[in-house]
Amino acid sequence: MSAHPPLHLAVALDGTGWHPAAWREPSARPRDLFTADYWAGLVTEAERGLLDFVTFEDGFGLQSSHPTGPDARTDQVRGRLDAVLVAARVAPLTRRIGLVPTVVATHTEPFHVSKAIATLDYVSAGRAGLRVRVTARPDEAAHFGRRAFPPLSAEDRDTPGGQDLIAELFEEAADHIEVVRRLWDSWEDDAEIRDVATGRFIDRDKLHPIDFQGRHFSVRGPSITPRPPQGQPLVSALAHDGVPYRLVGRSADLGYVTPRDTDHARAVVAEIRAAQAAAGRAEEPLHVFGDLVVFLDDDAPAAEDRKARLDGLAGHASAGDAEVFTGTPGQLADHLLELRRAGLSGFRLRPGVIGHDLERITRGLVPALQRRGAFRHAYEADTLRGLLGLARPANRYAATL
Repeated sequence: MSAHPPLHLAVALDGTGWHPAAWREPSARPRDLFTADYWAGLVTEAERGLLDFVTFEDGFGLQSSHPTGPDARTDQVRGRLDAVLVAARVAPLTRRIGLVPTVVATHTEPFHVSKAIATLDYVSAGRAGLRVRVTARPDEAAHFGRRAFPPLSAEDRDTPGGQDLIAELFEEAADHIEVVRRLWDSWEDDAEIRDVATGRFIDRDKLHPIDFQGRHFSVRGPSITPRPPQGQPLVSALAHDGVPYRLVGRSADLGYVTPRDTDHARAVVAEIRAAQAAAGRAEEPLHVFGDLVVFLDDDAPAAEDRKARLDGLAGHASAGDAEVFTGTPGQLADHLLELRRAGLSGFRLRPGVIGHDLERITRGLVPALQRRGAFRHAYEADTLRGLLGLARPANRYAATL
């Protein structure tokens, strides 16, 4: 039996999988990619495996092999559905698993986000979250016409101008999260009376303007949507280095990180914990999940061969921001438990080919972790915050007695 708390597990859903040639696999179902049944089937399978939550990728530009703008490729998946709407469609078909769509804070008003995620929390009966994302892609900014960004290559990121732009975008994201959180609290939990006999539906004294004034947003409030069932749905963000680590430490309930090995994971966790303490949140729970792309088969050579074959179809070796793991579910279980020693409380797995690797996670990895005493055998809570051991927070505007 493990001496550690059980691991938390999530799956990141994106198209047909995280390998650019995944759509060409027999299990990929590319013709179903833009149907509700496709996404419902994936999330139902993830819930079958007792996973904590799924994330849905999103963006305001077509997927691209170039990090700073569109490409001209025709041999990879392009186009996607709106993540929040997909989550809302799937919510009534599931009962326990959390639903975490991606929201691009750079070009989306926090008022819109607050009511969309609050609505998702109602539709799912308390299983909503969001993954906050920033973007500096010029083609995405051009869709909105409110600002312009210069192309920002990997080399440009290390220049003073690049660093200033990145810092500004993440500072804006922190304000975005703060506004969203305040709007979720702008209705007290008992603001709705709904008393037919007296004719009183609402107590107007329990709706609060948030009066947020900042460099990036000026929002009066209150929201038009009552406080979500969880009070505060889960806020998460992906972080690769110092500036986004500070966003996670300052503003998030959960951060996704991409460690290269156990020592790197330990250093990343320490940096996030330091940022959390600097933000005055040292006593608050904050999860740090490791992100891995996974190719799983019954034996390791088969997984390696499958990835190599996909690399051949793509014309290059697939390598992104996260570690790529090829092997068996049992080997992955051992690898995750080793990484956990660095202070990670869970993992978000990115299936290389969703049609193949998702079931290897739910029907192979999960039993392997259960045999090691490291994963649940049944859902123990009805809300996403409950699954992650996060208490329902008090309303900041409610009068204390």
